[in-house]
Amino acid sequence: MLVSDFRFELPDALIARYPADRRDASRLMVLDRQGGQLAESTFDRIGDWLRPGDLLVLNDTRVIPARLFGTKTTGGRVEIFLVEPRGQGWRCLLRSSKPCRPGQIIQLPAGVTAEVTGRVGEQDWLVGFSGTDYFERWLEQYGQMPIPPYLGRTSEAIDRERYQTVYAGSPGAVAAPTAGLHFTTALLAQLKQQGINVAQITLHVGLGTFQPVRVAQVEEHVIHRERYLVPVETAELVASTKARGGRVIAVGTTACRTLEYAADHAGVLRAGDGEADIFIYPGYRFKVVDALLTNFHLPESTLLMLVSAFAGREFVLRAYAEAVRRRFRFYSYGDAMLIV
Repeated sequence: MLVSDFRFELPDALIARYPADRRDASRLMVLDRQGGQLAESTFDRIGDWLRPGDLLVLNDTRVIPARLFGTKTTGGRVEIFLVEPRGQGWRCLLRSSKPCRPGQIIQLPAGVTAEVTGRVGEQDWLVGFSGTDYFERWLEQYGQMPIPPYLGRTSEAIDRERYQTVYAGSPGAVAAPTAGLHFTTALLAQLKQQGINVAQITLHVGLGTFQPVRVAQVEEHVIHRERYLVPVETAELVASTKARGGRVIAVGTTACRTLEYAADHAGVLRAGDGEADIFIYPGYRFKVVDALLTNFHLPESTLLMLVSAFAGREFVLRAYAEAVRRRFRFYSYGDAMLIV
């Protein structure tokens, strides 16, 4: 299967640089897999497409303000991008005019220092920080939100609130599970009153979500690993939903990957934690997920391949072409798609 099979033309003007005025004011395209039909709605009416007994599975990861700026003792400027905790330090990406080296000290705001202690692979570094007992609180104040590079701007005050779901709880992601950005607390309460159940998993979205596919054939791409947790309560809710004929609706590709990775061959979801590295592309047979809520993704991306596996490549690309024609907003702050 060729990566170029997932190419489509997207006008730059349709990339949503900023969020909608209201989270649930975004547009919603609904794809019916069985009938091959498209419908348009607004996100605040998503309940029209759900049924009592359905289960929404949300990813409760919290985006950390992972981008830091400091100076070397020589005065050179350094950008530190936190990737994930590693022992007593962090695995990081470092960017500076001259390469960093082990032993390098970097001065950060409010008296915190970073020390480069070694390599992690070919590109990443292991970095330790002073003040580790209050580092998370310091990070919330001085770190910048790691908004996606395709937004073409630096992070702003609005991103601290809007590049985070209203139910974010477990810190550790460096990118938001963007399908969940559309929900408000009031809308979730309304859906629960409608008889829709809600469960949570955690998948800490990593930098790999932005990595382009650099091979020509899909099957040759190596997917990144991401830390996940499936609580016992969620595994039980998925099982009971299936038993009574309800639908398991993954809110986002991150929730979808977690559910499919943590399920056994019989489709039974197993509680527990670990690192997921599942690569879903057309030909994959879904074991748990019955419906998928997602945003509109980059051309030739692994996320577009996952959506194509769920709804069919030709159907998805037809829907994307229609979304372009109707001027839907694309990517992290864009509009939403519900596949039923």
